[in-house]
Amino acid sequence: MQQLEALTREARALATGDLSLTANESEVSRQMQICNACRYCEGFCAVFPAMTRHLEFGKADIHYLANLCHNCGACLHACQYSPPHEFAINVPQAMAQVRIQTYADYAWPPALGALYKRQGLTVALALAGGLALFLVLAIQAQGQLLHEPLAGNFYAIFPHNLLVSMFAPIFLFAVLALGLGVRSFWRDVSPATASNALSEAALEATSAALRLKYLDGANQTSGNEPIEGCPNDDDTPTLWRRRFHHLTFYGFMLCFAATSVATLYHYLLGWHAPYGYTSLPVLLGTVGGMGLLIGPAGLLWLNFSRHPSHGDAAQKPMDRGFIVLLFWVSLTGLALLAWRDTTFMALLLAVHLGAVMALFLTLPYGKFAHGIFRSAALLKFAIEKRQPTNLALPEA
Repeated sequence: MQQLEALTREARALATGDLSLTANESEVSRQMQICNACRYCEGFCAVFPAMTRHLEFGKADIHYLANLCHNCGACLHACQYSPPHEFAINVPQAMAQVRIQTYADYAWPPALGALYKRQGLTVALALAGGLALFLVLAIQAQGQLLHEPLAGNFYAIFPHNLLVSMFAPIFLFAVLALGLGVRSFWRDVSPATASNALSEAALEATSAALRLKYLDGANQTSGNEPIEGCPNDDDTPTLWRRRFHHLTFYGFMLCFAATSVATLYHYLLGWHAPYGYTSLPVLLGTVGGMGLLIGPAGLLWLNFSRHPSHGDAAQKPMDRGFIVLLFWVSLTGLALLAWRDTTFMALLLAVHLGAVMALFLTLPYGKFAHGIFRSAALLKFAIEKRQPTNLALPEA
């Protein structure tokens, strides 16, 4: 039956001259058309209500739905047409295969996106190791690799202006690459008409993104009791994936806040590092660092134990590369804080700075980008649900 449907789609594409869909995109289109006829999962998450606004699914529609999907997996276990049924409906896996494609399609520059897609873990570890080694050799050339305790003053190793000149271009590159990528994505998927309630829609999308609303249980029930969480290694729901995501995201934001506060201290107040253990930058960084240890460790555990039907095996190197790099940044940062007043501070500083630079260089190409694209997809969903549907049968 799937072969017949594939031939039908190919004939339609030949007639219209549209051969732009990849094999993975065509598979999502096929599954969405079946789901659109069934609609059993309509209340599960944002994907299915968004789906009902379409009769056919073009490339932009598929990219939008793929990034709107949170890969919860609940619909797979609820579906009567999932394998081994001949319809072979597996929405989470089909969406994941397209989603990783969008990371590369919208990446800037495209070559780096394609490289990270193929070898995410290798690229992340090679960058972190190579940059750390370069910094270690630079310190060793100055005879400062092992030194007398410097009271935590890492500016004695790398002067402030040198650190700024190293990190500012990398940070600006990450912002530029992410901005260009999401701009291209939004240009393709944005609603055809503007919403009169854009601010309201933006607030709803922001709330859904920050709360990870669609990892909360997909409106499932057992008897009359609601089920919380999403399946991982089997069909048993769990909230651990949502919790570890929250620890990771808010841990990252606290670390970013720590850096921002330290920047204000330095430039506005003239208070220069090192800061005391009870200072605001150190407290924010310590709490954030703990979140960035626990969250990525938990996500890595879930990634290795997750049922293969819930996602795309080709995406795992990219996922693990990002998770390991986050964990390594946090571990080296906390180690640097703990041993900053020892003879090993310069070595720890080099390793930590190498990891941080590698993280920001790879941010636009992996799991961090999916958060940006997913937020854009959530915004489109929030805008569209406030607009009337304009469904019409396509002209022959």
